[in-house]
Amino acid sequence: MELLQEYGLFFAKLVTALVVVLIFVSAVAGVVAKSRERRPDRLTVRKLNDRYRRMEKTIRHAVEGSATWRARLRKKLGWRRGDSSSGEGESTEAPKPDTPSEHPGPDSGDQERPRVYVLHFTGDIRASSVDSLREEVTAILTLARPEQDRVIVCLESPGGFVPSYGLAASQLARLRDQGLDLTVAVDRVAASGGYMMAAVAHRIVAAPFAVLGSIGVVAQIPNLHRWLERHDIDVELLTAGEYKRTLTVLGENTDEGRRKFREQLDEAHDQFKTFLSRYRPSLDLEKVATGEHWYGEQAHELGLADELRTSDDLLLETSREADLFEITYTRPQRLSRRITLAMESIVERVLRSQGPEARL
Repeated sequence: MELLQEYGLFFAKLVTALVVVLIFVSAVAGVVAKSRERRPDRLTVRKLNDRYRRMEKTIRHAVEGSATWRARLRKKLGWRRGDSSSGEGESTEAPKPDTPSEHPGPDSGDQERPRVYVLHFTGDIRASSVDSLREEVTAILTLARPEQDRVIVCLESPGGFVPSYGLAASQLARLRDQGLDLTVAVDRVAASGGYMMAAVAHRIVAAPFAVLGSIGVVAQIPNLHRWLERHDIDVELLTAGEYKRTLTVLGENTDEGRRKFREQLDEAHDQFKTFLSRYRPSLDLEKVATGEHWYGEQAHELGLADELRTSDDLLLETSREADLFEITYTRPQRLSRRITLAMESIVERVLRSQGPEARL
């Protein structure tokens, strides 16, 4: 009996300790969440030319060594001073200084130098990044010079809900409507809603094995009606309007409801194709709007992409002729929102593992 009492006391203490720990963790999480909610939204602008310059200096110093740098510096100073001893047979006349028009480097200071704004969009099933994208686009439009500045969007998305990706594509259309040249670079995937966004661009650049296409609409709905019926559980579904509900999870689905739901999918597909024909009229929609996806080289042959190269090559080459500014807008998210997004990401991965038909 005493042993049982001691065990009960120990168990009570253990439960109490666990409750205290849980309360403490919850309190800390609440404080952290509130502190993050108080953080203001932040727009970050980073000049990518500076990043490439630092990389070049670092690798040059490692490859050529400090001795070579000193020799080059002495040689250059000797030439400018007219020192004939700087090298046999070399001209003692100091070379003319380079002009920005002859060698427009990244720091030439030429105000007419083109500006290229770089955005990054990584899409989930809800296109959650559209909240940041809309602010980044607005920020660019406050200063961008039509017909002169350009925008490059590094895009990665397998698609998702139609309204969400429709809004994301509309944000990119704002750039194009304001007279800015728009390029979308795809390194991994731009499928379904992701390709809807990419199609807005004047030019689509894709890596050789990037996945493009999946121009279609799909939905899958589990139905538990027969299981509930076996357990004598009734589900009452009351609607006003013949097609307020077509297919449901718990109720009994009818052939009429299935027919109407297919009509809605076909309507969404037709709107998808109409959208593509507006921005990429050269596409053979009968051939590519089948829900299939293709890798970069195949997509290029079908007209889904305009050029095969990685975003790294595109940005590096562009930095030699223009000033690159990477625009990033960050908005603190509540802890509950981050947990929800993480759970949605897990579900999304499970659905994708079932094959292409599981994508929305």
